[in-house]
Amino acid sequence: MRHYERYIRYRTFPTPWCPGCGDGVVLKSIAMAFSELELDPNHIVVVSGIGCSGRMPTFFNTNTLHTTHGRALTFATGIKLARPDKMVVVISGDGDATAIGGNHLIHAARRNIGINLILINNGVYGMTGGQVSPLTPQKFITETTPYGNIEPKFDIAELLIAAKASFVARETVNRPVQLKDVVKKSFQHKGFSVVEVISNCHINLGRRNRMKDPIAMTKWIEGRTVSKAQYEKMTPEERLHKYPTGILFEDTERLEYSDLYYQHIIPAAQAAAEAAALKQAERNSASKKVKS
Repeated sequence: MRHYERYIRYRTFPTPWCPGCGDGVVLKSIAMAFSELELDPNHIVVVSGIGCSGRMPTFFNTNTLHTTHGRALTFATGIKLARPDKMVVVISGDGDATAIGGNHLIHAARRNIGINLILINNGVYGMTGGQVSPLTPQKFITETTPYGNIEPKFDIAELLIAAKASFVARETVNRPVQLKDVVKKSFQHKGFSVVEVISNCHINLGRRNRMKDPIAMTKWIEGRTVSKAQYEKMTPEERLHKYPTGILFEDTERLEYSDLYYQHIIPAAQAAAEAAALKQAERNSASKKVKS
C-alpha cells in the first residue's frame, strides 16, 4: 500500500463524481499532503458542506463531518474553538463557499482562525444542475443564465486578501504535483489558509459552452492560468482574463484566533466567574449574619 493510502477510506468507494471530474485529483493531492507531513489521521478533522465537493470527506480515513449548504466554515469554527489541538480542513465548492457561505468565508478570513480551506472552483453549481455561481465567467451559459452570464465574477484570491486571510494560494487540477505542494504548505501555515483549486465541470458547465469533455475544459483552464512569476511580468492588458497560480499571499505575523481566544477570553471569563462567585459568597455570609 502506498503511504498516502492510509488516509483514504476505500470501503466508501466508488466516488459519485462524473468521469473526468477534477475532484479526484484534489482528493489525492490532499491525501498526499497529509502523508508527506506524516499527520496522525485522528489528529485531522475534514469538514464539508453540500455539493459535489461536499462528498469528499466520505473518502478520508480521518474524523469527518458533512454539514449543511454554505455552513461548513461555521461548523469548522466550532470544532477549532472546542478542540484547538486538531487540524481542521474544510472542502467547499465555489457556490457553497462564496455564495451561500460567502458571509462565513469573509469572517473566517477576518478572524484568522486556524482552518485550512480547500475551495474547489469549477465555476458552477455542479451537483444541483448547473446554476450560475459568483465564480462563473461572464458570457458563460448555465442553467440559470441561458443567454449568457452578465454578472462580473469574484477574483476570490483578491477578495480573501482584502478580507485579511493570512494565506492565499491558487492552483489547478491540471498540475497535481504543484497542487499537492501548495496544499501541503497551506497545512503548515498557522492561521486561516485558502487554496483555490480551479477545476473542471464539463458536464454541467463545459457542455453548455462548447467544452464537452474534460480535456477541452482543462485546456481552457491552462489557457487562463499562469505562474505568479509570469503574471508579475505581464502588462495590465496581458493580465486580462489571466489568473496567477502559486502562493499569492502569506502573513506569518498575525496571531491565530483560537490562540487569542484561549489566551485572552478564557482567562478573562474565568476571572469574572471567580469574582462573581466571591461576591455571591460574601452576600451569603452577610445574609447569614443578619439572620442570626
